[in-house]
Amino acid sequence: MTPTESTATINGLKFRLLRGGRGTPVLFLHGANGFPGWLPLFERLSADHDVIVPEHPGFGASDDAPGLVNVSDFAFYYLDFLEQMNLPEVHVIGHSLGGWISAEIAIRDRSRLASLTLLAPAGVRIKGVPTGDNFIWTPDEAARLVVYDQALAEQAIARVLTSEEQDQMIRTRLMAARLGWEPRWFNPHLEKWLHRVRTRTLVLWGRQDNLLPAAYASVWQDKLPNVVCEIIDECGHSPHIEQLEQVVTQLKNFL
Repeated sequence: MTPTESTATINGLKFRLLRGGRGTPVLFLHGANGFPGWLPLFERLSADHDVIVPEHPGFGASDDAPGLVNVSDFAFYYLDFLEQMNLPEVHVIGHSLGGWISAEIAIRDRSRLASLTLLAPAGVRIKGVPTGDNFIWTPDEAARLVVYDQALAEQAIARVLTSEEQDQMIRTRLMAARLGWEPRWFNPHLEKWLHRVRTRTLVLWGRQDNLLPAAYASVWQDKLPNVVCEIIDECGHSPHIEQLEQVVTQLKNFL
């Protein structure tokens, strides 16, 4: 199906929004690389769900967000989003930074969450298990290191951005740096509150993730009270792209 693209406003901040399908709502919160567009995953889920994909404030074509300075602010922002969009029972799926935001939402107020799916989420740290540093990777290195399938990397490297897309990517990277620069992609206080995430949770992680190693799945496995955790082979940092069929099967069974 063709999704509806619109501009919405929450707390005075305008942002891009894609929405398509019918059924119980699914909210997808994207990662630090920016607005994903309408992915094949969304198309598949839209057969049974109302799929809602916002672009985070401060990213890409959305409004600047000087008042949102950390992931905690984004958690409160999306709690307002759920309330103002009248979403009383929503399945939240978050990838990477979006997974971190999702967890921060859930430790604060889980009353509107039907379930939580975390795709290689940022937000925690294991001492002695280094993460990749995407802030120092060149664009070509980033393209190659975030995927297992190097054909996908070649496609990303070969893609030529328009001047508008280049401007949006710069804004996205600046906002990502605001949220993930120091400390690198985690909140030292998040882990101790994960017991509050009593919402049933699915964690999916690529075994060959070079940015956030699959070993980090153990923290979520140990700390979340109601969790199913799966490690996916031949997969980098984006399971929902590299191993679509496995992720769709997992999600449909879970949702």
